[in-house]
Amino acid sequence: MKDMIPARLRRMRGFTLIEMLIVMTLIVVLASVGLIAYQTSVRRGREAVLKEDLYRMRDAIDQYYADKGKYPTDLNELVSTNYIRRVPVDPMTNSAETWQTVMAEPDPSNPSAESGLTDVKSGSEGAAIDGTNYNEW
Repeated sequence: MKDMIPARLRRMRGFTLIEMLIVMTLIVVLASVGLIAYQTSVRRGREAVLKEDLYRMRDAIDQYYADKGKYPTDLNELVSTNYIRRVPVDPMTNSAETWQTVMAEPDPSNPSAESGLTDVKSGSEGAAIDGTNYNEW
C-alpha cells in the first residue's frame, strides 16, 4: 500500500515542528498585544469613573455650602441631606471607606466654629496612566 502513494504526497502529509512553533509564537504574540490593550482600556475606564465620582462629590460639597453656609462634616452628611444618593465606591480601591477628605481651615475670627469637609480625594496610592497619583486628583 505504501508503494501506491507517490513519494511527493507522502512528504506533504503534515506540518513540521518548525511550522507549528512559528504559528504558536504568532498566536502568543497576538494574544499578548490584545491582553495589554484590554487591560489599558479597563484602567482608562476606572480612571474615568474616578474623575466623575470626584466631580460629583465636589459639586455636592459646593452645593451644600451654597445652601447652608457651612461645609458638611463628612461624606455621610451629604447622603443624609440628599445631596448625593450614596457615597460612591472608589474604583481604584473598591471601597467607599477609603476616600481621603480635606477639612477646611479653622476660622480665626470664630475658633469655636465647626470645620467642615472642603474636598475629597481617592485613597489609592497608585499612579494613573498619565503618571499622576490618584490621591492628588
